[in-house]
This record gives sequence, C-alpha cells and structure tokens, in this order.
Amino acid sequence: MTDLPATMTAIAIQAPGGPEVLQPVIRPVPQPGPGEVLIRVGAAGVNRPDVLQRIGVYPPPPGASDLPGLEIAGEIVALGAGVNSALMGARTCALVSGGGYAEYCLAPAGSCLPLPEALSMAEGAALPETLFTVWHNLFERAFVKEGDSVLVHGGTSGIGTMAISLCKLFDIKVFVTCGSDDKCASALALGADAAIDYSAEDFAARVADLTGGRGVDAVLDMVGGDYLPRNLACLADDGRHVSIAFQRGAKAEVNIVDIMRRRLTLTGSTLRARDYEFKALLADEIYANVWPHVIEGRLKPVMDRTFPLAEASAAHARMEAGAHVGKIVLLVG
Repeated sequence: MTDLPATMTAIAIQAPGGPEVLQPVIRPVPQPGPGEVLIRVGAAGVNRPDVLQRIGVYPPPPGASDLPGLEIAGEIVALGAGVNSALMGARTCALVSGGGYAEYCLAPAGSCLPLPEALSMAEGAALPETLFTVWHNLFERAFVKEGDSVLVHGGTSGIGTMAISLCKLFDIKVFVTCGSDDKCASALALGADAAIDYSAEDFAARVADLTGGRGVDAVLDMVGGDYLPRNLACLADDGRHVSIAFQRGAKAEVNIVDIMRRRLTLTGSTLRARDYEFKALLADEIYANVWPHVIEGRLKPVMDRTFPLAEASAAHARMEAGAHVGKIVLLVG
C-alpha cells in the first residue's frame, strides 16, 4: 500500500435539487475491504443515473457510497484482503455502485478492467457504465448477433453512441432516434445505418420502411411510457424489447394478444444494484469479447466534453440541456 492521505475532496449531493446542489466536501479516504481495491481517480464519467440520484429519485443501493459517480478510471493504490497483488499500481477503469465523484474510490476487483496505455483517463472513465449496460442488455438479454437489426433510442447519448459502436464491430444493423437534424447527422457520422428525427417523423413508420415491413430484431429503450407500444410495433416476429430506463413514464398499455401472436419478448434490467458476483461475470464476458477491440483501438468512447471535478454542476447542466453527443467526463487527477 502506498502512502495515502487521510482525507480527500469529493462532490456530494447536499439536498435533492438542481445541479447547484453538487458541492465539494472533504471526506475520509475509504479503505478497501475484502475483494476490493482503492483507486486514485483520474477521471469519472457522468451518467443519467447520477442526475436522477441528484434530484432524489434514484437512491444508491444498500451499502453503496452516497456520492454520485458510477464509472471511473485511475490507478489502483491499495488492495483489500484476497485481491491479487499484481493489481497494485495498475491503470484501470471500473464500474462502481457510487462514489466516483471523488479523488479516491473503492471498486470490486472483479469489476475492474485494465486500461490500455493508448486510452486517456477520460476515455477510460467513459467506458464502463455504457459498455456494461449495452453489452448486457443488447447482447446478453436481447441476444443480438451478426446480421440482426436493432432500434436504439437516444442515438447520441452515451448509451446510444456505445450501441452504435458495438453494433458496427459485430456486424449488426443499427437504427437510432435523435431529437434534431444535427443529432441525426452526428449519429450517421458515427456509423448508424439510419437516424430518425423523432420530432419530425413517426419512428415506427420509418422503421417499417427501412426493414421492408419486417421490423427489427431488438429494441433498446430508455424512454418507456407511450413509446412501449410503438416500440413493439417496430419489432419483427420473435423480436426482443429491452427496457433500461423510463424517461416518459414507468407505465404503458400494450396489446397482449399481439405479444403472443408474434412471440415477442419483453425484458429489462438495472445494473447498479446487481451483486458483485454478477458484475464480475459480466466484466469477464466483456474482457473476452470486447476488450481486444479496445486494446487494438477499434473501440473508443465518443467523447463530448470534460469538466474539472469542481465543476460537476456544470457537467450536470450540460447533460440536462441535452445538447451533448457522447460522454461527459469529470477530470479528477
């Protein structure tokens, strides 16, 4: 274990509210428990769940840090009991259950991935949350494979841009929705096969046109609400619908007969509250199937903008404004 300070600067949520409630605080440097590592944070990703936690509708799971931040990159500086000593001093990126907006953060050793020298800390911090989410939901829950087609909402979000990148790597046709012509142009430039401006046209009708009436094999949905029946209309027979958020509401009305007749599958997941063992297995799958592409430079996160840790409120304001394309990241180290 290297010499570590007793305290650190972190960004805490002072009370539920707007970006201004994100304020710097001094906290004790946490100590790793069994199976954990302590990471000196170089950068931390900003994600929609951080915003939801800040406004008071997405509390951290039991045992997690109350500090926001679900993905980090940095250097491992201390090891808990049972952790391989070879990890000491390693550059890493990690999926965490909270605590990322800080100078030091704990992570389960099994949720850490080695950060290639070719990637910056900011790029490393932009990978885990979206990569784990998209891989699990599109590839493990929707079972997409080479030659399939998918519809992804929020095409220029962190999730959307990662979905485009992964689909291109694995020869999957990807259609996305965006909220403006400019964002559609950005999605097309990133490799989307089609980008649909949901503010100007019916995305379900456009998907039908794009697929010759067949529909797509899977929909990755972060919108929910009244999008759900329209998403189901986009699916081919035996299609899979995966919900990962519900920005337009948690309830929807669907035609059960249509689900039965066309053998549709509706599923979904949340990642933050899953146990360490599950996340370690998911990390192993990603390391085996995706990480070679990261190492060889074929997969990089789409970066929007970086902010110093002290300007976390400005980073949240940018995310909520909806103008970003790709990932927003806080620079810590």
